[in-house]
Amino acid sequence: MAGSWWLEWAFRLRVLRRIRFTLLTILPISAFFVLWDWIAIRSGHWDFDDSQTLGVKLAFGLPLEEYLFFIIIPLAIILTYEGVTRLKPKWRDRHPEGRAE
Repeated sequence: MAGSWWLEWAFRLRVLRRIRFTLLTILPISAFFVLWDWIAIRSGHWDFDDSQTLGVKLAFGLPLEEYLFFIIIPLAIILTYEGVTRLKPKWRDRHPEGRAE
């Protein structure tokens, strides 16, 4: 995230000020992966080692770090995409349906 966080201010992207846009982008993806993790854990495909996490478990028994991962990584992607298309606006024009305000 540190690699793209500065883009918010350097290019005045206003991603963090467009809360609705940001949440509508991140929440559906995060919800999908929370469900995926929960199913995989219940099925015995994987688990989280409590000695490797903070030990704080939230909904569905997932560790806090997993929820943070599902928020921070998509936010970094949004910031990177918005920063790149600010520098190269023609790249955004290739996909006119790609941006929701």
